[in-house]
Amino acid sequence: MVLDKTGTLTMGHPAVVRAEALDGSDGLDALALAAGAEAASEHPLARAVVAAARDRGVVPASADGVEAVAGRGLTATVGSRRVQAGSLAWLTETGVDTTCAGDLAAELAEAAQTPVAVAVDGRLRLLLGVADALRPDSPQAIARLRGLGLETVLATGDTRAAADAAARAAGIGTVRAGLLPRGKSDLIRELRRERGPVAMVGDGINDAPALAAADIGVAVATGTGAAMAAADITLVHGGVGAVADAVLLARATRRIIRQNLAWAFGYNLVLVPLAAAGILPPVLAAVAMATSSVTVVGNALRLRRFGKAAGHAPPPRPGAPSPAGLAERPST
Repeated sequence: MVLDKTGTLTMGHPAVVRAEALDGSDGLDALALAAGAEAASEHPLARAVVAAARDRGVVPASADGVEAVAGRGLTATVGSRRVQAGSLAWLTETGVDTTCAGDLAAELAEAAQTPVAVAVDGRLRLLLGVADALRPDSPQAIARLRGLGLETVLATGDTRAAADAAARAAGIGTVRAGLLPRGKSDLIRELRRERGPVAMVGDGINDAPALAAADIGVAVATGTGAAMAAADITLVHGGVGAVADAVLLARATRRIIRQNLAWAFGYNLVLVPLAAAGILPPVLAAVAMATSSVTVVGNALRLRRFGKAAGHAPPPRPGAPSPAGLAERPST
């Protein structure tokens, strides 16, 4: 079971908790430029940057030519200035000198904050620390998945230090950090070769390739439409705990199917020869067939009690799919 971090293990509402100017200014000008560039993005980190500007009374600048680089950041043009916002590694690759931010970035990562760097015209000007609280039920949900015999792996595009901090808090032992969208889907294929069937749980547009590549893709409904379109199952409420509910529901369904097949074959194996031999009167044979159908349907209807009987699934909201808060994508 491969899990994304932001919005899956965490609340999905990151906020800028620290802003450090690197050019000797107060950093507000660079923040306005970054917020303008990020305003068109639906990524949680982008929304955090825009919210940070507004909280500080900064009006986001008007940006044009916004180009997103999946898993890295984005570039935009504000007036005559070129603005870049994203990871330090990506800015370094584009030729920006990021040496002055190395120690600060490590400090942010150790505090489980995601560093977001802002460069203007090729010069690093601002470093933001973005934090996203862990979902309260994530540690318990991970423990439940392990109890079901599933190995959990954290796969994220975040820095190694931030990913390790989140994994420790959630109780996940295996971490793959710094992954681009293609890297996540490559990880899915690697794990499938080594371990067998793989499920992926994610919520962002960057998770869509991995969700499509997995044997079972599970999307969080609070995420992007691209993630839900690529997934096989959408969790309409709840966090990772609903994933454990989905596993339990799937196993209960398979058990019911096997029971019904065993009952139907056994019932017909005994009664059909009796009816063919004339030992069982036609009227009784018809009643027996109806009884068999009612028995199979009644056994299947026991799944309607899944949430209440198990005591681990929250009651469905009015109008929400049931049981266990799961909505399965229509088959194609």
